[in-house]
Amino acid sequence: MSKAVNKLALGVVILGAGASARMGRPKLLLPWGRTSVIGHLLAQWRALEARQIAVVCRPADGALAAELRRLGFPPRHRIVNPEPERGMFSSIVCAANWKGWDKGLGAWVIALGDQPHLRPATLRALLAFHRRHPDAISQPAFGGRRFHPVVLPPAAFAGLRRSGARTLKEFLRQTDLPSFECPTDDAGLALDLDAPADYQNLSPRTGTKI
Repeated sequence: MSKAVNKLALGVVILGAGASARMGRPKLLLPWGRTSVIGHLLAQWRALEARQIAVVCRPADGALAAELRRLGFPPRHRIVNPEPERGMFSSIVCAANWKGWDKGLGAWVIALGDQPHLRPATLRALLAFHRRHPDAISQPAFGGRRFHPVVLPPAAFAGLRRSGARTLKEFLRQTDLPSFECPTDDAGLALDLDAPADYQNLSPRTGTKI
């Protein structure tokens, strides 16, 4: 990546506290290429020169903790959501209230744990777009709809701490900050790794079974 991306001083929140009920086993631990889904996501954001990455986890998730240890991901960068049953937004609020963020970060990415299939070029374009609009919320758009990952400037990330919204979509709708779409042709934005059939269709390891 260029030096300009590094100057963005990027923090990344990977949401990993979901129950994976439809998949039937933890999504983040599924094989992906030569690693796991979470291994791929960490490598992906490191390649994009994120200054700090944090993973939001369920309490006592021993399997994910073991995989993060295997990957060399430091325990101090794990955020525990004590009430993951409250949904994805509760994990985002936990991340916004976390005291472990480095000082001087200029933007935060809210990244889903079930989108390892997104093109690297899509993510690079989104970050480049946000550099041109550093005080606005940036989202990739495909087919007239906005998707994750969402890039938040500091004012928006701080606003999450005191928000009364019930979902991220509601929070984004309520904020007074500008919000822009980054157009893309990546159809993968509209796909999630929710069920076994999705994994079979999207996994880079042909014939992988779960």
